[in-house]
Amino acid sequence: MSERPVMIITGTRKGIGRHLAEYYLARDFEVVGCSREESDLKDPHYRHFCLDVADETAVRDLFTAVRKDCGRLDVLVNNAGIASMNHVLLTPMKTVESITRTNIIGTFLFCREAAKLMQLARIGRIVNFATVATPLKLEGEALYAASKAAVVSLTEILARELAQLGITVNAVGPTPVHTDLIRSVPKDKMDALIDRQAIKRFGEFRDITNVIDFFIHPQSDFVTGQVVYLGGV
Repeated sequence: MSERPVMIITGTRKGIGRHLAEYYLARDFEVVGCSREESDLKDPHYRHFCLDVADETAVRDLFTAVRKDCGRLDVLVNNAGIASMNHVLLTPMKTVESITRTNIIGTFLFCREAAKLMQLARIGRIVNFATVATPLKLEGEALYAASKAAVVSLTEILARELAQLGITVNAVGPTPVHTDLIRSVPKDKMDALIDRQAIKRFGEFRDITNVIDFFIHPQSDFVTGQVVYLGGV
């Protein structure tokens, strides 16, 4: 059983997820992470699972292990996501399936299983990842933006369904951050996107953790069903 607060973060091998894992380990959380591949993050309070977030059996096994080993779950951060910048006429079915499985099904499965564990203590915080691509209606991001619109809808409805269990559900919508997710996007497209923001710069890890810190703070128990888009979108 863990005396530290327990947090599950999906997609922790690199990028934003890796930063979140290191950030919350430094703040005395017990962190459980996952990705399709092994992680080189070594910390006595970190445990990594190799899985596909849309694999129901693997996800259930992760939560069974957390319940057995930690006896609690305080926070879930659904960070894992797939993006692809393609015109709709050039979007293959393989991309459709991978984005849908990871962004929608994966988020749903982790929310559902987290709520089952959190309800035991009748308290919990779930933070999902949205994207500014949805409100900006970004050309070339139709499927990605649509998948994250589904995450927003899921967030808002789960906030109502889980409120009586003491669980809050919110979402953060980052602007582009310098990670592998956007590395293949042409610079002119990134510049055009940034120019549509009120604050015209790339997002930083600190911008995201600032919002997550607010959502998971004990005094934020009256904040649920909210989506915070960064950059003045």
